[in-house]
Amino acid sequence: MITYWQQEDGKLVDTEKENLISSKRVWVDARNVTREDINVLEKEFKIEQEHIIDILDPDELSRIEDAETYILTITRLPIFVPTAEVSYFSIPLGVILMKNYIITICWTDCEVLKDFSAGRVKNINLNDFPAFLIQILSRADITYLRYLKEINRRASGIQGELQYAVENKEILQLLNLEKSTVFFTTSIKSNQLLLEKLRKTRLLKFDEDDLDWLDDVEVDNRQALEMADTYSNTFSRMSDTFGSIISNNMNGVMKKLTVVTVAISVPTFITSFWGMNVDLPFAKYGLFGCAIITLLCLFAVVVTLLRLSLMDRTKSSANREKKKKNRAKRAEIRRLKKTLEAQELNLEAMK
Repeated sequence: MITYWQQEDGKLVDTEKENLISSKRVWVDARNVTREDINVLEKEFKIEQEHIIDILDPDELSRIEDAETYILTITRLPIFVPTAEVSYFSIPLGVILMKNYIITICWTDCEVLKDFSAGRVKNINLNDFPAFLIQILSRADITYLRYLKEINRRASGIQGELQYAVENKEILQLLNLEKSTVFFTTSIKSNQLLLEKLRKTRLLKFDEDDLDWLDDVEVDNRQALEMADTYSNTFSRMSDTFGSIISNNMNGVMKKLTVVTVAISVPTFITSFWGMNVDLPFAKYGLFGCAIITLLCLFAVVVTLLRLSLMDRTKSSANREKKKKNRAKRAEIRRLKKTLEAQELNLEAMK
């Protein structure tokens, strides 16, 4: 779908194609592009098919390129799809700058473009194409940071559930969040290279205000990159930790099964031995002999049960001590998280 926007009184207005004012610059917003949209972009705006294919490639990295009639810039934006297996990932956005048009092409919808079309981005100026491009990059960094915080909150909730019961569902959710941070890290690094190229390129002319703004965007981009790296490493360690917990639980189960197997093997050995042509003990005593054997078996069962109960009590007391220490550690972690969240809020307020 292609939407045309023009600016009136500092606000973006959705305008029909027939009502466009030729003297004003136009933002051509192409999202969820179809075959018909691609034909329009190729025929009316003379965009090369190869460039459109690159923009619609989900794995395309950020770059800037000089076409003869326009300047192509590809950047990667964050996206959130609740129904997807990996809910947080990134997509390429093509920004094409030509004489009277700025064209954005994306194969799906995303939060950054919604913010622009809904008027949530302030000080938009379609007459300053380089500044508009910087605003897109700045909004992308803000969205990256917000999504990373949401990923961290989700991971904290999953961690709390895993402390009570380690289930495959939570482990897979944690793995998907780790994938999201890896995707974000790769995309943010690609955007960082694009920012460096924008500073060095001669294709776009930036004034002093634009360069200062570009510095701020680079700072936000580096902050997002550091957060993504930190969360990715944290989730990787969490996955390894819970994997070790699962292995320890499995070892405990196997130990109990081994004890049961050993206990069962003893009467099996006895019955196998006396099943041969060997006289049974106490056979000559008749029922009295059966009673003696029964009492001996009951005595062996009682001794075994007492031994196992003592082992369980010892383990349970050790587990209680470990749980107390773990609760103290979790309380300390929660306190540190609250402190970090308060610091983040203060930083946002300062911005």
